[in-house]
Amino acid sequence: MLFHRFDDIDIPRLGLGTWQLQGDDAYRIVSKALEIGYRHIDTAAVYENEEEVGRAIAESGLKREDIFLTTKLWWKDIRDGKSAEAMDKSLDRLGTDYIDLILNHWPVPGMEIKPQVEPLAEIKSAGKARLIGVSNYTQQQLLKAVTDCPERLANIQCEYHPMLNQDPVLKTARGFDMLFTSYSPIGQGKVLANPAIKRLAEWNKKDPAQIVLRWHLQQANVAAIPRTSSEEHLKSNFDIFDFELSAEDMKTVYGLMRPDGRLIDPDWAPEWDTGTSEAA
Repeated sequence: MLFHRFDDIDIPRLGLGTWQLQGDDAYRIVSKALEIGYRHIDTAAVYENEEEVGRAIAESGLKREDIFLTTKLWWKDIRDGKSAEAMDKSLDRLGTDYIDLILNHWPVPGMEIKPQVEPLAEIKSAGKARLIGVSNYTQQQLLKAVTDCPERLANIQCEYHPMLNQDPVLKTARGFDMLFTSYSPIGQGKVLANPAIKRLAEWNKKDPAQIVLRWHLQQANVAAIPRTSSEEHLKSNFDIFDFELSAEDMKTVYGLMRPDGRLIDPDWAPEWDTGTSEAA
């Protein structure tokens, strides 16, 4: 396993995303992931699966401190001044008295950054979260968040995969030694049929998803949290620590970025950065 160290806390750079996993599926996949060796589990209040995630962790036989758990505050709760209340509800659903990393899930449209991030610092000071961060913030929003938050931000989580350039946010995150966590890291499967990815898979004797996940982990300060409902894919996604992509392989994957590569763009999203198409 690879880790990013922030304030003497090790964050596993490969984790399990749980978006769209609910009910028995969420419990089953999280339980199996922990059995396989995953130690970073990512959820969110809006996913409506925190209870199942918490139950899987509680019944795993693992010590709570051996699992890195991330959850997120929904932007409407932040807007309404209910970050602390929402945090307490997540803790109750997850069955734990602390979260390893709490994130603001989205920037609040039309709201200044400072009142969005100050509650994160209060949550951390209260001992309810070991680390704090944000998700889906643009480069300028991230810079403002770092400046305005009384506590250091450890993480930014954004959509990132070979079709989407995220250089502006990545470079800012690295400048503050923050971890950048990639969600939808294999582009919801859309990148896997690309001939270049398939060719790299053949050369490296791995499957296309393993190539893409390895590409993420070979970048500085980058983590990936692939989501799957397949136990077979869960195992193969974790089997990426026995090989490395060459510099030429990495450049090949970077070369797949394109202007229309973004997949997640809800109505409340900010005005996104435009990447520079440089290899990060």
